[in-house]
Amino acid sequence: MKIGNIELVTPIAAAPLAGISDPVYREMMHAYGAGLVVSEMISDKALHYRNQQTIDMCRVTEHEHPVALQIFGSDPETMGEAAEFLTANTACDIIDINMGCPVTKVLKAHSGSYLMQYPELASDIVKAVVEHTDKPVTVKIRAGWDHQHINCDTFAKKMEDAGVSAIAIHGRTRSQMYDGNSDNTYIRMVKENVSVPVFGNGDIRTVEDARRMFEETGCDGIMIGRGLLGRPFFLKELNAWLNHEEYTEPAVHERINLCLGHARRLCDYEGEFMGIRRMRGLAPWYIAGLPYSARIRHEMTMITSYEELVSLLEQFEQRIKEVMYEEV
Repeated sequence: MKIGNIELVTPIAAAPLAGISDPVYREMMHAYGAGLVVSEMISDKALHYRNQQTIDMCRVTEHEHPVALQIFGSDPETMGEAAEFLTANTACDIIDINMGCPVTKVLKAHSGSYLMQYPELASDIVKAVVEHTDKPVTVKIRAGWDHQHINCDTFAKKMEDAGVSAIAIHGRTRSQMYDGNSDNTYIRMVKENVSVPVFGNGDIRTVEDARRMFEETGCDGIMIGRGLLGRPFFLKELNAWLNHEEYTEPAVHERINLCLGHARRLCDYEGEFMGIRRMRGLAPWYIAGLPYSARIRHEMTMITSYEELVSLLEQFEQRIKEVMYEEV
C-alpha cells in the first residue's frame, strides 16, 4: 500500500507509544516486519522554542524507514512551523498529527482527542501542516469524544478534504481511555466515508484479532500499539499469516535474547543510566505469560544496570530449564 508517495512493504504499522517509540524501538519493529513506524508525540510548542530534549526526539536513523514523526498541538501557526522544521531538519518520510491521545495532560493543551470536538480547528491545523511540508501528512483519531458524540466518519472526511494522505482510527472514544473494548464499527464508518488509506487500531493482540479487523472494517492496514510490547515477533506472525506462510513461536531463550538486545541497544543509544531506567518498564513484557515469571518481572522494574538485567534473566532461564527437566 502507499501513503502519498511512500510505499509500505506490508500493511502493518507500529503505533506510537509515549516513552517507548524511540529510534531503537522503531528499528526493532521494522526488523521484525512493520511496514511503517511512528514516533512518540512531539510538541509543536517545544519545537517552536527549540527545546533541545524535544529536538532530540526527532532523530531518525537509517534503518527505520519509512517512519512518521508525530506532532501534536492546537495552534495552526505553530503546527505549520513544526512541520516546516521536521521537513528541513529530519529524514522522516511522513508527518503524522495526533488527534487521538486521551490523556489529561494533552487535553489541557487543547490537543489530541480534544480536537475531535472542534472539526473546523482540526481542519485548519491539517491545512497548515500540509502547506508547510512536501511530505505526506496523516492523522490519528478516535471514534469520538464520548458515546454521545461519535463523529469519526464526518471528522475523517473533513481531514481528507484538508489534505491528509491516510487516517488511523482507534475504535474507542476519548472517554473510554483504554478501558472497555475497541469497536470495529467505528473504523468501518471511517473507511466507508473516505478514499484515503485507513488503518484500523485497537485491541489487536492475535492473528484472529487482525483477521477480524480487516474483515469487519475493510481497512487498508492495521496499526498495533500495546500488542507489540515485548512481542516484536508478533509482526512476523502477522506477516506469515498475510503471506500464507508457516510461523513458529519463539522459544524462551529467543525471548530473553530479544529483551537483552533491546536493553543493549537502548544503553548504547541513551547511555546505560537512562537506557536501563527505560527498560524497567519494557523488560517485564518480554517474559509476560511465561511460567514462574512473576517474581522476576517485579525485580526487573528496579534494575539499575545492564548486568543486573542479564543476571535476572539468566536465573529465570535456569529456573525454566530445571522445571522442564523435572517434568521429563
